[in-house]
Parts: sequence; C-alpha cells; structure tokens
Amino acid sequence: MTIALDRLSTKQSQKILCFYVNTTYKMQIAKISNVKNQYLERTVFPGERFLFEAVSEAELEIHQARENGTIKCERFLCQNLKVDE
Repeated sequence: MTIALDRLSTKQSQKILCFYVNTTYKMQIAKISNVKNQYLERTVFPGERFLFEAVSEAELEIHQARENGTIKCERFLCQNLKVDE
C-alpha cells in the first residue's frame, strides 16, 4: 500500500472528504494523479470502504484486473464522492 500526498498550492481548492467502496469481489487500485502536486495510490480490498481527502477537481481512478488479463479503468469526480456532513 502506498499513500503519498504533497502540499497543495495556494491556488487550488481546499480538500474535501471523499468516500469510495469496493463492491466487487476483486482487489482494486485507487489512484488520484490528475492534480498537480498531489498523488494518491491505494489498494482497496473487496468490500472495503475507503475514506480519503482530495481537492474537488480531482478524479479517482479505479483499476481492476479482468479475467482475460486486461485492466478495467473507471474514473469518478471526487466532488461526486464527497461525504455529506
């Protein structure tokens, strides 16, 4: 498991708390890499709930191996994964 977060520049938004759950029976890799100076990568196990902080402009990429050896990639806007208070 690797988690790395760098400082945000002052021009970027404040971080928001986000939530993702792996509803599959396979391990997934969750990544945020589309935001400058911010990188997150984490293994999410089947049934695991994953809370993380990100800027609202970020996209969460979910990578999952398929039976035929290819990798499926889905993208979610972090602002749509925001936890309601």
